Amino acid sequence: MTRSDSDAEDRFRTFYTAHFEALLAYAVRRVEQPADAADVVADSFLVAWRRRATLPAGDEGRLWLYGVARKALANHHRGGRRRDRLGQRLRERLAETTFPDPGHELAERDAVRDALSRLPDLDREVLTLTVWEGLEPREIAEVLRLPAATVRQRLSRARTRLRALAGDDPGPPGHVALETPRASVRPVLVPEENR
Repeated sequence: MTRSDSDAEDRFRTFYTAHFEALLAYAVRRVEQPADAADVVADSFLVAWRRRATLPAGDEGRLWLYGVARKALANHHRGGRRRDRLGQRLRERLAETTFPDPGHELAERDAVRDALSRLPDLDREVLTLTVWEGLEPREIAEVLRLPAATVRQRLSRARTRLRALAGDDPGPPGHVALETPRASVRPVLVPEENR
């Protein structure tokens, strides 16, 4: 560390100590949550740290720091508005979507999760990347940095092991196949004129 670096760090420490409380009070009065004020102060002092070699002194430094904090606040508020708009769009989308009641699937889901937990890590990862993330074997190969042939082999093995651990595929969720015995089905006679 050079002498000028050491001087710049000392200057920053002095600057931080002199202005921290005033900057925190400034930020707290302008946000709804104290944690947001802490973020604004941290962002502002990060800018000050990056410019530690050229920080203004005295009252000029405090005013400069308020200007930096003002920009950090503007960024914070813009980000909040973006999050609010995104949240609103998500709530609207969820309101338009109907979800089946998952209650009847709990035992089945627990059995599958238990079976998944008993698979080797790589088999579980290949299987979940395929089923949950919808990735193709060549894409999984890229993610895991494995040859595609190895991924295909692992996927086949993982499916076989999962079936053995959890039982055969139950079919599409939410549907129950009802079998009607053939003996109880009676033919319906249609008059000839309606044929």
